[in-house]
Amino acid sequence: MANRWLKQYTLFIQLEKSLSGNTVSSYLFDLQRLSEYVGEVDVADLKAEMLEAFFAMLHDLGLHARSRARMLSSLRSFYGFLLERAYIQENPCDRLDAPELGFHLPEVLSLEEIDRMLRVEPIGAYALSRNRALLETLYSCGLRVSELVGLTWSHCSFAEGYIHVEGKGGKQRLVPISDAVIQRMNDWMVERNELNIKPGHEDFVFLGRNGRALSRSMVFRIVRLFAEEAGIERVISPHTFRHSFATHLLEGGANLRVIQQMLGHESIQTTEIYTHMDKTYLREQIQLFHPRNQSNNRRMT
Repeated sequence: MANRWLKQYTLFIQLEKSLSGNTVSSYLFDLQRLSEYVGEVDVADLKAEMLEAFFAMLHDLGLHARSRARMLSSLRSFYGFLLERAYIQENPCDRLDAPELGFHLPEVLSLEEIDRMLRVEPIGAYALSRNRALLETLYSCGLRVSELVGLTWSHCSFAEGYIHVEGKGGKQRLVPISDAVIQRMNDWMVERNELNIKPGHEDFVFLGRNGRALSRSMVFRIVRLFAEEAGIERVISPHTFRHSFATHLLEGGANLRVIQQMLGHESIQTTEIYTHMDKTYLREQIQLFHPRNQSNNRRMT
Protein backbone atom coordinates (compact mmCIF):
# COMPACT_ATOMS: atom_id res chain seq x y z
CA MET A 1 0.00 0.00 0.00
CA ALA A 2 1.11 3.57 -0.61
CA ASN A 3 1.86 4.04 3.09
CA ARG A 4 3.79 7.28 2.63
CA TRP A 5 0.74 8.87 0.99
CA LEU A 6 -2.09 7.03 2.70
CA LYS A 7 -2.41 9.09 5.87
CA GLN A 8 -2.29 12.40 3.97
CA TYR A 9 -4.78 11.17 1.38
CA THR A 10 -7.16 9.86 4.04
CA LEU A 11 -7.15 13.24 5.80
CA PHE A 12 -7.63 14.95 2.42
CA ILE A 13 -10.81 13.07 1.51
CA GLN A 14 -12.14 13.19 5.07
CA LEU A 15 -11.49 16.83 5.89
CA GLU A 16 -10.99 18.76 2.67
CA LYS A 17 -13.39 16.80 0.48
CA SER A 18 -15.79 16.01 3.36
CA LEU A 19 -16.64 12.62 1.90
CA SER A 20 -18.92 10.32 3.87
CA GLY A 21 -17.50 7.50 5.95
CA ASN A 22 -18.78 4.90 3.49
CA THR A 23 -17.18 6.70 0.53
CA VAL A 24 -13.86 7.05 2.35
CA SER A 25 -13.90 3.33 3.15
CA SER A 26 -14.69 2.48 -0.49
CA TYR A 27 -11.87 4.66 -1.82
CA LEU A 28 -9.35 3.14 0.57
CA PHE A 29 -10.58 -0.39 -0.19
CA ASP A 30 -10.10 0.22 -3.92
CA LEU A 31 -6.57 1.45 -3.30
CA GLN A 32 -5.89 -1.68 -1.27
CA ARG A 33 -7.05 -3.89 -4.15
CA LEU A 34 -4.75 -2.08 -6.56
CA SER A 35 -1.87 -2.35 -4.10
CA GLU A 36 -2.41 -6.11 -3.78
CA TYR A 37 -2.33 -6.41 -7.58
CA VAL A 38 0.97 -4.55 -8.09
CA GLY A 39 2.72 -6.16 -5.11
CA GLU A 40 5.89 -4.38 -4.04
CA VAL A 41 5.47 -1.52 -6.50
CA ASP A 42 4.27 1.74 -4.93
CA VAL A 43 0.88 2.60 -6.43
CA ALA A 44 2.00 6.23 -6.62
CA ASP A 45 4.60 5.19 -9.19
CA LEU A 46 2.21 3.40 -11.55
CA LYS A 47 1.78 4.44 -15.17
CA ALA A 48 -1.34 4.23 -17.31
CA GLU A 49 -0.27 0.93 -18.87
CA MET A 50 -0.20 -0.84 -15.50
CA LEU A 51 -3.60 0.56 -14.58
CA GLU A 52 -5.01 -0.60 -17.91
CA ALA A 53 -3.74 -4.11 -17.16
CA PHE A 54 -5.34 -3.92 -13.70
CA PHE A 55 -8.74 -2.98 -15.11
CA ALA A 56 -8.44 -5.62 -17.82
CA MET A 57 -7.89 -8.17 -15.09
CA LEU A 58 -11.00 -6.95 -13.24
CA HIS A 59 -13.00 -7.27 -16.46
CA ASP A 60 -11.74 -10.82 -17.02
CA LEU A 61 -12.74 -11.70 -13.45
CA GLY A 62 -16.28 -10.62 -14.26
CA LEU A 63 -16.43 -7.51 -12.06
CA HIS A 64 -19.50 -5.51 -13.07
CA ALA A 65 -18.90 -2.41 -15.19
CA ARG A 66 -20.51 -0.21 -12.53
CA SER A 67 -18.10 -1.50 -9.90
CA ARG A 68 -15.15 -0.91 -12.24
CA ALA A 69 -16.38 2.61 -12.92
CA ARG A 70 -16.57 3.27 -9.20
CA MET A 71 -13.03 1.96 -8.76
CA LEU A 72 -11.79 4.21 -11.57
CA SER A 73 -13.40 7.15 -9.78
CA SER A 74 -11.57 6.16 -6.58
CA LEU A 75 -8.22 5.98 -8.33
CA ARG A 76 -8.77 9.27 -10.16
CA SER A 77 -9.34 10.89 -6.79
CA PHE A 78 -6.13 9.40 -5.37
CA TYR A 79 -3.93 10.31 -8.32
CA GLY A 80 -5.58 13.72 -8.52
CA PHE A 81 -4.50 14.28 -4.91
CA LEU A 82 -0.91 13.26 -5.75
CA LEU A 83 -0.90 15.57 -8.76
CA GLU A 84 -2.26 18.48 -6.77
CA ARG A 85 0.50 17.97 -4.19
CA ALA A 86 3.08 17.78 -7.01
CA TYR A 87 4.08 14.25 -5.99
CA ILE A 88 3.51 13.10 -9.58
CA GLN A 89 3.67 14.92 -12.92
CA GLU A 90 0.45 13.58 -14.50
CA ASN A 91 -2.64 11.65 -13.52
CA PRO A 92 -2.32 8.21 -15.17
CA CYS A 93 -6.10 7.75 -14.96
CA ASP A 94 -6.62 10.53 -17.48
CA ARG A 95 -5.66 8.08 -20.23
CA LEU A 96 -8.17 5.46 -19.12
CA ASP A 97 -11.68 5.20 -20.58
CA ALA A 98 -14.58 4.65 -18.23
CA PRO A 99 -16.28 1.25 -18.58
CA GLU A 100 -19.38 1.17 -20.76
CA LEU A 101 -22.26 1.01 -18.32
CA GLY A 102 -25.00 0.81 -20.88
CA PHE A 103 -28.28 2.61 -20.37
CA HIS A 104 -31.14 1.20 -18.35
CA LEU A 105 -34.47 2.97 -18.39
CA PRO A 106 -36.14 2.96 -14.98
CA GLU A 107 -39.34 0.97 -14.63
CA VAL A 108 -42.35 3.29 -14.78
CA LEU A 109 -45.98 2.73 -13.83
CA SER A 110 -48.80 4.19 -15.86
CA LEU A 111 -51.34 6.41 -14.12
CA GLU A 112 -53.94 3.67 -14.66
CA GLU A 113 -51.69 1.12 -12.91
CA ILE A 114 -51.17 3.46 -9.97
CA ASP A 115 -54.92 4.03 -9.71
CA ARG A 116 -55.47 0.25 -9.71
CA MET A 117 -52.98 -0.20 -6.88
CA LEU A 118 -54.71 2.47 -4.82
CA ARG A 119 -58.12 0.85 -5.33
CA VAL A 120 -57.30 -2.75 -4.36
CA GLU A 121 -58.12 -4.13 -0.93
CA PRO A 122 -55.76 -7.04 -0.21
CA ILE A 123 -57.46 -9.69 1.95
CA GLY A 124 -56.04 -9.67 5.44
CA ALA A 125 -53.77 -6.68 4.79
CA TYR A 126 -53.20 -4.59 7.89
CA ALA A 127 -53.98 -0.83 7.95
CA LEU A 128 -55.46 -0.26 4.50
CA SER A 129 -55.69 3.49 5.13
CA ARG A 130 -51.98 3.60 6.04
CA ASN A 131 -50.93 1.66 2.97
CA ARG A 132 -52.96 3.86 0.66
CA ALA A 133 -51.53 6.99 2.28
CA LEU A 134 -48.06 5.49 1.90
CA LEU A 135 -48.49 4.70 -1.80
CA GLU A 136 -50.09 8.06 -2.52
CA THR A 137 -47.21 9.87 -0.81
CA LEU A 138 -44.58 7.87 -2.69
CA TYR A 139 -46.15 8.73 -6.02
CA SER A 140 -47.39 12.28 -5.40
CA CYS A 141 -44.19 13.47 -3.70
CA GLY A 142 -41.51 11.38 -5.43
CA LEU A 143 -39.89 10.39 -2.14
CA ARG A 144 -37.09 7.91 -1.60
CA VAL A 145 -38.10 5.04 0.67
CA SER A 146 -35.71 6.31 3.36
CA GLU A 147 -37.38 9.72 3.18
CA LEU A 148 -40.81 8.13 3.48
CA VAL A 149 -40.07 6.06 6.59
CA GLY A 150 -38.32 9.06 8.17
CA LEU A 151 -41.22 11.45 7.54
CA THR A 152 -42.60 13.06 10.72
CA TRP A 153 -45.83 14.89 11.51
CA SER A 154 -43.86 17.92 12.70
CA HIS A 155 -42.50 18.25 9.16
CA CYS A 156 -45.95 18.09 7.54
CA SER A 157 -47.71 21.39 6.92
CA PHE A 158 -51.08 20.48 5.47
CA ALA A 159 -52.35 24.04 5.72
CA GLU A 160 -49.45 25.27 3.57
CA GLY A 161 -49.53 22.20 1.33
CA TYR A 162 -45.90 21.15 1.90
CA ILE A 163 -43.86 18.50 3.64
CA HIS A 164 -40.32 19.05 4.86
CA VAL A 165 -38.10 16.20 3.63
CA GLU A 166 -34.60 15.27 4.77
CA GLY A 167 -32.79 13.61 1.88
CA LYS A 168 -29.33 12.19 1.25
CA GLY A 169 -26.53 13.70 3.27
CA GLY A 170 -29.03 15.41 5.57
CA LYS A 171 -29.99 17.86 2.83
CA GLN A 172 -33.46 19.28 3.32
CA ARG A 173 -36.10 20.38 0.85
CA LEU A 174 -39.75 21.37 0.72
CA VAL A 175 -42.02 19.16 -1.39
CA PRO A 176 -45.58 20.20 -2.30
CA ILE A 177 -48.32 17.73 -1.38
CA SER A 178 -51.60 17.24 -3.17
CA ASP A 179 -55.10 17.26 -1.72
CA ALA A 180 -55.18 13.51 -2.39
CA VAL A 181 -52.18 13.00 -0.09
CA ILE A 182 -53.73 15.14 2.63
CA GLN A 183 -57.00 13.19 2.45
CA ARG A 184 -55.17 9.86 2.64
CA MET A 185 -53.10 11.13 5.56
CA ASN A 186 -56.22 12.24 7.45
CA ASP A 187 -57.81 8.82 6.90
CA TRP A 188 -54.67 7.15 8.26
CA MET A 189 -54.53 9.51 11.23
CA VAL A 190 -57.87 8.17 12.51
CA GLU A 191 -56.60 4.59 12.51
CA ARG A 192 -53.13 5.58 13.73
CA ASN A 193 -54.57 7.19 16.87
CA GLU A 194 -55.79 3.76 18.01
CA LEU A 195 -52.25 2.33 18.10
CA ASN A 196 -50.15 1.84 21.21
CA ILE A 197 -47.28 4.03 19.97
CA LYS A 198 -43.86 3.28 21.43
CA PRO A 199 -41.87 6.06 23.13
CA GLY A 200 -39.65 7.88 20.64
CA HIS A 201 -41.88 6.98 17.68
CA GLU A 202 -44.76 9.38 18.36
CA ASP A 203 -43.78 11.81 15.57
CA PHE A 204 -43.27 9.32 12.74
CA VAL A 205 -46.07 9.37 10.18
CA PHE A 206 -46.01 5.72 9.13
CA LEU A 207 -46.09 3.13 11.90
CA GLY A 208 -46.40 -0.62 12.03
CA ARG A 209 -48.91 -2.45 14.20
CA ASN A 210 -46.17 -2.67 16.86
CA GLY A 211 -46.32 1.11 17.26
CA ARG A 212 -42.85 1.66 15.81
CA ALA A 213 -41.73 3.53 12.70
CA LEU A 214 -42.23 1.47 9.58
CA SER A 215 -39.11 -0.22 8.22
CA ARG A 216 -37.80 0.05 4.63
CA SER A 217 -38.32 -3.68 4.10
CA MET A 218 -41.96 -3.39 5.16
CA VAL A 219 -42.53 -0.64 2.59
CA PHE A 220 -41.11 -2.94 -0.11
CA ARG A 221 -43.48 -5.71 1.00
CA ILE A 222 -46.49 -3.38 0.91
CA VAL A 223 -45.66 -2.14 -2.58
CA ARG A 224 -45.22 -5.67 -3.92
CA LEU A 225 -48.42 -6.89 -2.27
CA PHE A 226 -50.51 -4.10 -3.77
CA ALA A 227 -48.87 -4.52 -7.19
CA GLU A 228 -49.68 -8.24 -7.16
CA GLU A 229 -53.28 -7.56 -6.10
CA ALA A 230 -53.59 -4.99 -8.91
CA GLY A 231 -52.47 -7.56 -11.47
CA ILE A 232 -49.12 -5.89 -12.20
CA GLU A 233 -46.74 -8.69 -13.15
CA ARG A 234 -43.57 -6.61 -13.45
CA VAL A 235 -41.23 -6.46 -10.46
CA ILE A 236 -41.57 -3.02 -8.94
CA SER A 237 -40.30 -1.32 -5.80
CA PRO A 238 -40.93 1.90 -3.87
CA HIS A 239 -38.41 3.55 -6.19
CA THR A 240 -40.68 2.77 -9.14
CA PHE A 241 -43.13 5.34 -7.78
CA ARG A 242 -40.34 7.93 -7.68
CA HIS A 243 -39.46 7.24 -11.32
CA SER A 244 -43.13 7.37 -12.27
CA PHE A 245 -43.54 10.69 -10.45
CA ALA A 246 -40.64 12.25 -12.35
CA THR A 247 -41.66 10.81 -15.72
CA HIS A 248 -45.27 11.92 -15.45
CA LEU A 249 -44.14 15.41 -14.46
CA LEU A 250 -41.90 15.56 -17.52
CA GLU A 251 -44.62 14.30 -19.82
CA GLY A 252 -46.94 16.94 -18.41
CA GLY A 253 -44.49 19.67 -19.39
CA ALA A 254 -42.72 20.37 -16.08
CA ASN A 255 -39.34 22.07 -16.26
CA LEU A 256 -36.39 19.72 -15.68
CA ARG A 257 -34.99 22.04 -13.01
CA VAL A 258 -38.29 21.85 -11.15
CA ILE A 259 -38.17 18.06 -11.25
CA GLN A 260 -34.57 18.19 -10.03
CA GLN A 261 -35.60 20.28 -7.04
CA MET A 262 -38.58 18.06 -6.24
CA LEU A 263 -36.47 14.90 -6.35
CA GLY A 264 -33.63 16.42 -4.35
CA HIS A 265 -31.03 15.64 -7.04
CA GLU A 266 -27.81 17.56 -6.46
CA SER A 267 -26.89 17.43 -10.15
CA ILE A 268 -29.18 18.12 -13.09
CA GLN A 269 -27.39 15.26 -14.90
CA THR A 270 -29.03 12.79 -12.49
CA THR A 271 -32.45 14.13 -13.39
CA GLU A 272 -31.73 14.09 -17.12
CA ILE A 273 -32.19 10.33 -17.20
CA TYR A 274 -35.91 11.03 -17.45
CA THR A 275 -35.49 12.97 -20.70
CA HIS A 276 -34.53 9.71 -22.43
CA MET A 277 -37.97 8.35 -21.73
CA ASP A 278 -39.57 10.95 -23.96
CA LYS A 279 -37.13 10.72 -26.87
CA THR A 280 -38.93 7.95 -28.76
CA TYR A 281 -42.11 9.98 -28.83
CA LEU A 282 -40.24 13.12 -29.86
CA ARG A 283 -38.49 11.26 -32.67
CA GLU A 284 -41.82 9.98 -33.97
CA GLN A 285 -43.27 13.47 -33.96
CA ILE A 286 -40.27 14.90 -35.80
CA GLN A 287 -40.41 12.14 -38.38
CA LEU A 288 -44.09 12.79 -38.98
CA PHE A 289 -44.32 16.56 -38.86
CA HIS A 290 -40.93 18.18 -39.53
CA PRO A 291 -40.98 19.69 -43.07
CA ARG A 292 -37.57 18.20 -43.86
CA ASN A 293 -39.08 14.73 -43.33
CA GLN A 294 -42.49 15.24 -44.88
CA SER A 295 -41.12 15.35 -48.44
CA ASN A 296 -39.29 12.07 -47.83
CA ASN A 297 -42.47 10.53 -46.45
CA ARG A 298 -44.42 11.55 -49.57
CA ARG A 299 -41.77 10.01 -51.83
CA MET A 300 -42.04 6.75 -49.92
CA THR A 301 -45.84 6.52 -50.29
